[in-house]
Amino acid sequence: MTILTTHVGSLPRTQEVVDFIFARENGDDYDAAAFDAAMGQAVDDTVAKQVAAGVDIVSDGETSKISYATYVKDRYTGFSGDSPRNAPADLKQFPSFLKRLADDGGTPKYARPMCTGEVKSRGQGELEKDIANLKAAMAKHGATRGFMNAASPGVISLFLQNDFYPTRDAYLAALADAMKAEYDTIVASGLDLQLDCPDLALSRHMLFADLSDAEFVKIADAHVEALNHALRDVPADKVRVHICWGNYEGPHVCDIDMDTVFPTLMSTKARYVLFETSNPRHAHEWTVFRDRRSEIPDDKVLVPGVVDTTTNFVEHPQVVAQRIERFTDIVGADRVIAGSDCGFGTFAGFGAVDPDIAYAKLGALSSGAALVKT
Repeated sequence: MTILTTHVGSLPRTQEVVDFIFARENGDDYDAAAFDAAMGQAVDDTVAKQVAAGVDIVSDGETSKISYATYVKDRYTGFSGDSPRNAPADLKQFPSFLKRLADDGGTPKYARPMCTGEVKSRGQGELEKDIANLKAAMAKHGATRGFMNAASPGVISLFLQNDFYPTRDAYLAALADAMKAEYDTIVASGLDLQLDCPDLALSRHMLFADLSDAEFVKIADAHVEALNHALRDVPADKVRVHICWGNYEGPHVCDIDMDTVFPTLMSTKARYVLFETSNPRHAHEWTVFRDRRSEIPDDKVLVPGVVDTTTNFVEHPQVVAQRIERFTDIVGADRVIAGSDCGFGTFAGFGAVDPDIAYAKLGALSSGAALVKT
């Protein structure tokens, strides 16, 4: 058998797309029909490039979204104002590096409103446009399997903080209820659903740095409980969950260990679990999966990140193959899909990796997967 390939979701956007997104973001006048046409064409191009790179399970690149989490402010009521910015704890430990990032434009600027009212869906119209664009591009370019990203209740609570509901748990419950229709709509379309859950790792050193690991795990478990509640009508075999520690080049010395959050990740109602294994801070943690093999549910498919998304090095296919084989040796080739550490376009108009190099890395991903002996 051949190892399938995919990635985390976001891909570089064209300048035309970025200009449209920020016109909408800033409340400037723009032509709505031209916006829709630009998104449709960009998704078509993005899918064509994925297919050419040999990616088996494609996405729309999150083309129309300002970011993977804050897009919800445009599709749901209850958000206004601005949330406090809180740099990750590792960057605070190296203030000269944090300043350099800020001075060099290395930190994206976008609105992060607070939750100031009841969270309710504005309808699935924008999502349905995204779905239609992706399915049309897949049909045109011969991609047979696709996925669409959606924010988890936990990651929304991380970036769009609560100033309305009486408790964090009440806010999570409201988010889960509001997001359910989005999740259901994606799966009903025939696409796989990917939930982005950096709240299960990144938020440890971004929002909950004052807690112990044990206290944080209780919060992460509550996030998974809310997520699983929202997924109650969705088959697990249609769901992917992605965990990460922040898609930025930095020290990452405050990252919580995979070993600590491993049971939380395994408790998600998702057949496919996507996680980082290429960056230097987490490359060693494949051993967690080896040593805790008995705790991996039999229906889980592992999707390790075998290319890094914060560096312009293009991984050698042999390196990719070696990374994949660590996991096929643990759970078997039929339960491994090769992926990326994170997205290549986490925020519109911002990305550490050159767009052409991003697709070269996806090509190396596919070439490496083809080398794996199964």
